[in-house]
Amino acid sequence: MSADAPSVTDGRLPGIQYAGIGDEAAPDLAGQLDALQRLGWRTIELRTVDGIAIADLDDRAFARLSGELDAAGADVVCVDSRIANWARPITGRFEDDLNELRILARRCATLGTRYIRVMSYPNAGLSDADWGRRALCRMTHLVQEAEQHGLVLLHENCSGWAGIRADRMLDLLQHIDSPALRLLFDIGNGVPYGYDARAVLDAVIGHVAHVHVKDARTRAGGQVDYTLPGEGESGVRECLTALLRHGYTGVWSIEPHTHLRPHDDHNATDDDGIAAFVRYGRALERLVELVQREVTAGPVVAADDGGARA
Repeated sequence: MSADAPSVTDGRLPGIQYAGIGDEAAPDLAGQLDALQRLGWRTIELRTVDGIAIADLDDRAFARLSGELDAAGADVVCVDSRIANWARPITGRFEDDLNELRILARRCATLGTRYIRVMSYPNAGLSDADWGRRALCRMTHLVQEAEQHGLVLLHENCSGWAGIRADRMLDLLQHIDSPALRLLFDIGNGVPYGYDARAVLDAVIGHVAHVHVKDARTRAGGQVDYTLPGEGESGVRECLTALLRHGYTGVWSIEPHTHLRPHDDHNATDDDGIAAFVRYGRALERLVELVQREVTAGPVVAADDGGARA
């Protein structure tokens, strides 16, 4: 499937295509698909099913997953891997990442997506210079592997060497210089990681191929609470506006973090995950309608071929 919505024509904005990270709604695929069906969406982002990463499913379980997605008419926009993520520091086994990428290469071909979410390795006691050198070396090898399989690695602004700094994101892209590496921009990550998401977005917007929508606010003591989109401190409305004005035509994928947050072992045990996911999706739809009206009133800038705009 194509990850892009229709392009700009006749001066109109591109159509909006919504998706969601399925396990944020329910651990099982049936619940994940139920949430999408209630929203009237048909595009899903896969991370885990029944608590198991897509690369770790046995062949029988993966075949069942693929068959159920086909039967439901669901398109997969992206697979969120653990490659170079918050649980795999720069001093860890690189073979784990290469093996996961090779498994996902076969599985993404079956699922019909070219996109795999990655990060760029959290530090583990190295100097900044050594951390950066090793991260760039590993990421280069991963992108070369992705090129051989026709995949695109989407680097998320999250944990890792290039996770929270726009200059490092641009250095990563320039160093590797491959169409098999693009950016996944998560609007809500600025609050927990302590940076201005809109400022980072402005610097890298020309390289963004996929967007995660979440929102958050901090309260006394530094605790982070996740909110409906537009109700927190992440600048969701401003970021959506900037993306649309730039001509972004990718998918908006929700990651509410209200019921499941893998990085801090938060997993609510009640049965309201699907309902909360649906509420979140509806809130995003309403917010995007407001943003579209604002953007339609002003000039629309067509997306370029990937050059960054500072």
